[in-house]
Amino acid sequence: ELKGVHLSFLPISPLVRRMSKRANEEPAPVAKRADTRRRLSFAVVCSSNQNRSMEAHARLSRAGFDVKSYGAGQCIRLPGPSADRPNVYEFGKVTYDEILQDLKSKDMKLYQQNGLITMLERNITVKPRPERFQGNTTDVFEVVFSCESRVFDQIIAAYTERTSKTGDVVHVLNVEIKDNPEEAIVGAGHILELAERLEACDDLENEIDELLEKFETERKVAVMHSVAFY
Repeated sequence: ELKGVHLSFLPISPLVRRMSKRANEEPAPVAKRADTRRRLSFAVVCSSNQNRSMEAHARLSRAGFDVKSYGAGQCIRLPGPSADRPNVYEFGKVTYDEILQDLKSKDMKLYQQNGLITMLERNITVKPRPERFQGNTTDVFEVVFSCESRVFDQIIAAYTERTSKTGDVVHVLNVEIKDNPEEAIVGAGHILELAERLEACDDLENEIDELLEKFETERKVAVMHSVAFY
């Protein structure tokens, strides 16, 4: 297996077929949210800003949250015809639609079967292009979710390397998600629930540890937590 290629797409399942149908439908109506609660700014980060972070981005966006998504890898890697022939793209140089058209031109049948076409059609409805977390120097988030421990470490490293200017706190949380379409859907549900619980806090700084402990106990999902600064 080629180092750095983590997507493990299989022949498309009925669950993912429902994703395809959903991608072509109008976004679900956003439920009105209480204005009395403090609104938080969220980011979701995976390796290539394609599967896990984009599924969570779509879910949180439809629920009315302030959310952006990123990849933390050096480049965008998607499965190719074999493990040693991935499709590689550069952050900042390509849109989701351009990737989609490229894969269609290479092998439409293969990329339909392994779910990449469905995934990219979904991504196009969320935002124009993949973005790299380390390249973002303007947005400020209160909570950043990562989708695997390696990405969690990359996020912490990115904040450590920056020169602190404001001292504003950002909570970095890792929810481990296997890089396939089915697990991305499950993981996005966990991230959405965490976002709802976090935004419901009256005092995030003093409540977050207890909140995470309760979530881990109830959902049997481990959450890594660290604090960084802007």
